[in-house]
Amino acid sequence: MEIFLQNFFNLEVFQQALPYLLQGFWTTIWLSVLVIPLGAAAGLLLALGQTQSSRRSLRWSIIAYIDFFRAFPPLVLLIFLYFGLPFVIGDVPKLIAVMLAFTLNNSSYFAEVFRAGIEAIPKGQMEAARSTGLSRLQALRWVILPQATRHVQADLLGNCIEVVKLTAIASVVGIPELLRNARDVQSLVYNPSPVVLAALLYLALLWPLTRWLARLEHRKLAMFSH
Repeated sequence: MEIFLQNFFNLEVFQQALPYLLQGFWTTIWLSVLVIPLGAAAGLLLALGQTQSSRRSLRWSIIAYIDFFRAFPPLVLLIFLYFGLPFVIGDVPKLIAVMLAFTLNNSSYFAEVFRAGIEAIPKGQMEAARSTGLSRLQALRWVILPQATRHVQADLLGNCIEVVKLTAIASVVGIPELLRNARDVQSLVYNPSPVVLAALLYLALLWPLTRWLARLEHRKLAMFSH
């Protein structure tokens, strides 16, 4: 047991690694704050195009986009963009490659969530809103989308949690996020305790969100049971 604690829960190593890991922790946070809104906004536009457009070609193009990027491994996508785009448009900054890869990947998941929320709203809601003099865009903005978002808020939060965990793959292009810094320290101290500490920091960040998600899911189940 003592050997296990020395290797995975070494308090001395924790103390040495913590300042460096906190730098990566803040990088993980601001990277998440940057890419989550981009993915959500793009996903909402895709969902609106899929559900509101009368053009079949556009709807099928969006479906193909969503299916492709949900199936394509995000790590491979990031590597492809970072190392492949320079052959087409020149050097691509690390952050731009990460933002683009995450937006392409996450928007496909957010699009499906928003689509489900929009389609859950009875069509009569749109007709009733239009009858009051609202334009279609105004009806979407003030009537349909608020209800749709409320219906799928648990799924949206779940997607956000997954994005935070996904930021770990940014390390492959040299972004100094939490996991990369933990592995760097591990290579210096020859002890896996920094990786365990990184996991604890992820837990501290995500556990409140997972509890919030559980509460939303329970509320949703209670709503449908009534």
